[in-house]
Amino acid sequence: MARAALRRAATAGLAWATLLATTAVARAVDPTASPAPGGDVRTEPTAPGLVGDPLLALLGVAVVAILAVAVTLVAARLAERR
Repeated sequence: MARAALRRAATAGLAWATLLATTAVARAVDPTASPAPGGDVRTEPTAPGLVGDPLLALLGVAVVAILAVAVTLVAARLAERR
């Protein structure tokens, strides 16, 4: 029992050491605006609020949800018969 706990602790320690040794430091990019022609594109005053058709997107989500429920119900009924 103690041997298994020691093996688990050693494995966990090795996993953490490997993770820390192979993880690179992430550095952020400078947040200042770049001098692009036409100004800063991040703050364009004519940027649209919504792109595309939001009602079509909602309809797509509803169709996927109904399909997921139907497949789940069919799978549950098939599992009951076994």
